[in-house]
Amino acid sequence: MFLEHYLPCGHCEWDHQGEYRHCAATEWFYDPTAIRYGYTSTAIKPSLWGGFSHYLYLPLNAVLHKVPSSLTPEQAGLATPMSNGIQWALLDGGVGYGSSVLIQGPGQQGLCCVMAAKHAGADKIIITGTERDAHRLQVAQILGADETINVQADDPLARIMQITDGKGVDVVIDCTAGAGTAPVFLGIEALKRRGGTMIVQAEGNQKFPDFPIGRMTRKAVTLRSARGHSWKSVELALHQLATHRFPLDIITTHRFGLAEVDRAIKSVGGQQGGADGAIHVSVLPWK
Repeated sequence: MFLEHYLPCGHCEWDHQGEYRHCAATEWFYDPTAIRYGYTSTAIKPSLWGGFSHYLYLPLNAVLHKVPSSLTPEQAGLATPMSNGIQWALLDGGVGYGSSVLIQGPGQQGLCCVMAAKHAGADKIIITGTERDAHRLQVAQILGADETINVQADDPLARIMQITDGKGVDVVIDCTAGAGTAPVFLGIEALKRRGGTMIVQAEGNQKFPDFPIGRMTRKAVTLRSARGHSWKSVELALHQLATHRFPLDIITTHRFGLAEVDRAIKSVGGQQGGADGAIHVSVLPWK
């Protein structure tokens, strides 16, 4: 079974729509007592909110999804980034047949956006990264990206306009949390002349001085937040993964035991002391 990290109240309008990410009971950014598995402190009783304990507290309002038998534990671990990819690219961004989309950042979230957009029939998928993302950009091409851009070697806006014959893209998805304001400003300019959609995930305290609000409104840009996933997107993600339409093993790159959790985290973040080439890692309690 796949346990959603949201523990909703079960009564509000958002929960009845399967949009647990908007439920006030899960809003741990503002409510320190809010419950999210993997986030909530053990100081909150009954303290069993972790992912690798022998015992886990599952009240009646816990949200579970059945994992298809064709998925390995490591592949099933992609359900969260895959559900985010489907939520942001398809359900929130509206990517579909014939769409053009710019995905910024080739991490596990960005790569899952590539798969979601490809499966939905996007006509042109562009993904950006940096020098250290060379391997991930190659993986993105295998998964269906049509064009990759190294933003440190090329002028990304000029390349995007060249690729789209000067039209720009229909949808921009920013998967570069913590990369500053540049991806958002690039996204506004990379969108087509009228009516594009931009999905962003900025840090909570991130500041945007001189934000070009006039430029955004003149282009009729729809700005939406990349914030979690819904019940529907998780179900679609598990279905997508179970088809094995894409080579999942090139994303599930590393496996660690419990004694190596610190190294696993550093590997995903590309930090010193982590393993090279990591994209999505698994921590196996039995290893």
